[in-house]
Amino acid sequence: MPTIPAAVFLPSLYSTELGLAAAGTALLLARASDVVTDPLVGMFSDKWRSVWGRRKPWILIGAIIAGFALVRLFQPPSGVTFVYVMVWSVLLYLGWTLVSIPYAAWGAELSTDYQERSRITSAREGATILGIFAAGTVPVIAAMSGQSERDALAAISWLAVGVGLPSVIALLMVVPDRSVAANSAQIENSVRSITRNKPFIRLLTAWLINGLANGIPSTLFILFLEHRLQADQTERGVLILAYFLFAVAAIPMWLWLTSRLGKHRTWCVAMIMTSAAFIWVPFIPPGAVGAFAVVCVITGLGLGADLAIPPALQADVVDFDTLKTGQRRAGLFFALWGMATKLALALAVGLTFPLLAYFGFDPTGPSAPEALLALAVIYSAIPVVLKLVAIRLVWDFPITAARQALIRRRIDALAARRMMAESDGLESVKT
Repeated sequence: MPTIPAAVFLPSLYSTELGLAAAGTALLLARASDVVTDPLVGMFSDKWRSVWGRRKPWILIGAIIAGFALVRLFQPPSGVTFVYVMVWSVLLYLGWTLVSIPYAAWGAELSTDYQERSRITSAREGATILGIFAAGTVPVIAAMSGQSERDALAAISWLAVGVGLPSVIALLMVVPDRSVAANSAQIENSVRSITRNKPFIRLLTAWLINGLANGIPSTLFILFLEHRLQADQTERGVLILAYFLFAVAAIPMWLWLTSRLGKHRTWCVAMIMTSAAFIWVPFIPPGAVGAFAVVCVITGLGLGADLAIPPALQADVVDFDTLKTGQRRAGLFFALWGMATKLALALAVGLTFPLLAYFGFDPTGPSAPEALLALAVIYSAIPVVLKLVAIRLVWDFPITAARQALIRRRIDALAARRMMAESDGLESVKT
């Protein structure tokens, strides 16, 4: 629930409080910490053994840390400092890492059935979208009731804690954790063998580039609406809600299209559509809220594909790894995937804020027309270039539907052979 507001609202809030350079540096350093913590949490949660299971202790610790940090970061006191923003941001991202990576890996381990795993993943992504939509409605309600965006952030933090606390308790008490821990040798071999998984490296690179293309407009969204488009608070809330609403509505359409074009080509179509909408943003004059609403609708549709399709492609490359190594290393794969996501958001803040400051943009007051034009170009044109690079990487992705079916048949055949060998070995021992 609070992840998208953290990406959209916090950069704008703290750039006003600290200035562009200081806010960008603080959020960049906080996000950069995930580059270290994500793979460590993924590997240790794969290896961990306890009476409660492998995943549950990490989630409990992470939920407590993230809850405290969320309230502190979304409800800052007056006169916040650079250290305040960086420390609480680091703790927030650390808490999310401790929750999200074991949680995603746990979901992959709940069933050994291929189709049931797809249903589990769909349920998880559906819950994610509901959280995003719920968070998107809060700023609209706040604006209509005469409250500020700062008040909306506070409401989101309490809503997330209020919903998250009983949800985490129910998760830990009800859902079984039957995973088997990996040994140290497996973990060391994991790091080496993943670098040889070329489809995964290719997909991860495209995900990182497209994540940066999405992170830049997310980071600058509020600043663009307020300073370039000159939309008031109510209009900003409605535009944000429309963006998320059409992302949710588009997911069934994208899932249907994957059955016709394949997952990788469908994702490319979505990125092309988003780029075609973004390219016109610098030409939208101030006050043309209706024209920009069209952009929000189209790019929101594209966001639906970004949410639904890449995780399914990731499952394909994990299966490819299983075929090559005979192991299921969900924790480490999800850790690297999450690390790329957070690195993209960190780069979005760390690159765009200094660039805006260089062109003379001032979030606390009026800026020159040249600075506002730079804001529009950075907001839209740079993401288009990045998406074109991602499209080139994904367009002829090697794991198609036919190859995925072949991979699954080979995995099943190898598993059957291993079971037969183990059965023959047991009979020999008995004899």
